[in-house]
Amino acid sequence: EVTINYRHGLPVITLMLPTRSERCQFTVKPVVTTVGAFLQDVQREDKGIERAEVFAADGSKVSDATLMEVLLMNDFKLVINSTAYSVSPPVKDKLSSEHATEMEDIKSLVHRLFVALHVEDHQIRKERELLQKLDHLKGELLPLEQMKARIKDSADAKTSRLLWVGLALMSTQGGALAWLTWWVYSWDIMEPVTYFITYGSAMAFYAYFVLTKQDYIYPHAKDRQFLHYFYRKSKKQHFNVEQYNKLKDDLAEAEESLRRLRQPLHLRLPIQEISDKD
Repeated sequence: EVTINYRHGLPVITLMLPTRSERCQFTVKPVVTTVGAFLQDVQREDKGIERAEVFAADGSKVSDATLMEVLLMNDFKLVINSTAYSVSPPVKDKLSSEHATEMEDIKSLVHRLFVALHVEDHQIRKERELLQKLDHLKGELLPLEQMKARIKDSADAKTSRLLWVGLALMSTQGGALAWLTWWVYSWDIMEPVTYFITYGSAMAFYAYFVLTKQDYIYPHAKDRQFLHYFYRKSKKQHFNVEQYNKLKDDLAEAEESLRRLRQPLHLRLPIQEISDKD
C-alpha cells in the first residue's frame, strides 16, 4: 500500500521497501522534483529494487521528466519490481482565483531561483565535459597530425622538384632554339618552328582549362599538383583524410563551445533579448 499525505504543504509518499520490508517516507517538492528523480530516490533507498516505473490510470507509462505536481493531480500506478500499487492522491482544497494566481507566481519564482542557483553547477559540469572531449580529440589527432606533416613534407618536396624540372626544360628549350637560330639555321627557318611551339603551348593551356575548369595560373597549378601528390601519398600511407577533417571540425566546434561557455552571460545573450530585459 502506498499512501500520500500533505505535511507543511509538501506531499509525503509512504511506501513499503521490498527488500528491507519496512515502510519509508519520501517528501517531494512537486514544483521542481520529477518522476525520474523520485524513482531514483526510491532505488537509492533500497538497493534490491531493480525496476521502478510509474503508469497512468489508462496504462500508459509516465515520462521521467514529468513533474511530480502533474503526477499528483490524478490516480496512477507505481510498479516496484513485480508489484503494482494503485495510488490515489488526496484531493487538495481548491484555491480562489486570486490565491491560485499568487501560487502560480510563487511557483514560477521558485523555479527561476532553482535554475539560477544551478547554472554555475551546470556550467562547471559542461566545461568539464568539453575539456574531456578536447583531450580525447587531441589524443586522436596527434598521430594523424604527425603523419600529415610527413606526407606534406614529401608532397612539398615533389612539387618543388617538378617546378625546377619545368624551369630546366624551359631553359633547355630556349637554349636549343637560340642555338638552332644563330649557329645552325637562320631566323627565316626557325620562325615557323617557334610559331608552332607557341601554338602547341596555347593548346596545352586550353586543354588544362577543359580538364580542370580553371585558368592556368601558376599558384593554382602548384596547389593542384601538391594536392595530387598529397592524396596519392595519403593513400599509400593509409592516411584517412576524411577522418582527419572530421576530427578537426569536431575540435574546432568544441573549442568554440568552450569559448562561448566561458564568456560572461550577458555576452552570450542575443542583442534583442538584452534590450528586452533592459
